[in-house]
Formats: sequence, structure tokens, C-alpha cells
Amino acid sequence: MTGARANLHLDDFTVGERFEAKGMTLTEADIIGFARVWDPQPFHIDAEAARTGHFGGIIASGFQTLAVTFRMLYQAGFLSDANLGGPGMDELRWLKPVRPGDTLYARSTVKEVTPSRSKPDRGIVKFAAETRNQHGDVVMTVTFIVMVARRAAARPA
Repeated sequence: MTGARANLHLDDFTVGERFEAKGMTLTEADIIGFARVWDPQPFHIDAEAARTGHFGGIIASGFQTLAVTFRMLYQAGFLSDANLGGPGMDELRWLKPVRPGDTLYARSTVKEVTPSRSKPDRGIVKFAAETRNQHGDVVMTVTFIVMVARRAAARPA
């Protein structure tokens, strides 16, 4: 994270500002457990089938990579009390497989800050996020669109 900035509101964000999260390591049990519930494809849940398949072993579901990325960025603390939820995301790309034992690191860059015209107490921040593994390979990119509260003093009268 650029500095120790935490719990930011819409008016605190600057385009180009970066936030980094601590890493998280995924075990084979983590990957299989998630996939059994949410994405039960053989290359996520069956070690033997995965070994002889296209990826040559178990890989994490892209949805798990997305969820882990969001969790890591949220836990970085730059967006907590002012977060009003997200209307969606754009440009989600899974670029490389995530394997058991991989440690993921997430970074987000403020792409856009837009105060709402109809609701002056909030606005939208777009964060370009990328997730890398321990080798520095980018495994996923996404743009998170988050509705963020404004500070009372910054709201137009």
C-alpha cells in the first residue's frame, strides 16, 4: 500500500494510487475444498485426472483466485467502512494457472474516481487489480468497480 492509508473515502483516492496486499498461499486442500463446492471440474478436484489432463496437475478455480484476490485487497484496509458494495467488475482475465503451494500477491491501482451525480453522498472507484504468484507471474487481472461513500465534509451542499 502506498503509505499506511486505511479506511479511505471516495475523496481520498487519487488516480494512479497503488495498494498492495500481503500474500496468501493456497494448499492442495484449499483448492480442492473450494472447487468441490463451487467449481467441481476434474482438474480442480481429482489429482489423478488432473495429472493426465491439459494442466498436468491440480489447479485452482479462477473463481477462487478472484475471491482470494478480493479478500487480500479488502484485508489491506484501504477500503472498509466507506465500501458500499460493488455493482460489478470488468475485464476479468485468468492468465496462468494457480497451483498448490503458490503464494498469491494482489495489487490494485486506482483507475478512475467518479462522484455520483444523482447521489452526492457517494461515487464509484474503479481499481485495476492484478494478482501475481511467488515467481512474479501475473495470473489474473480484473477491474473492480466499487461504490464508495464520500466524507460528509466533501459532499456538495
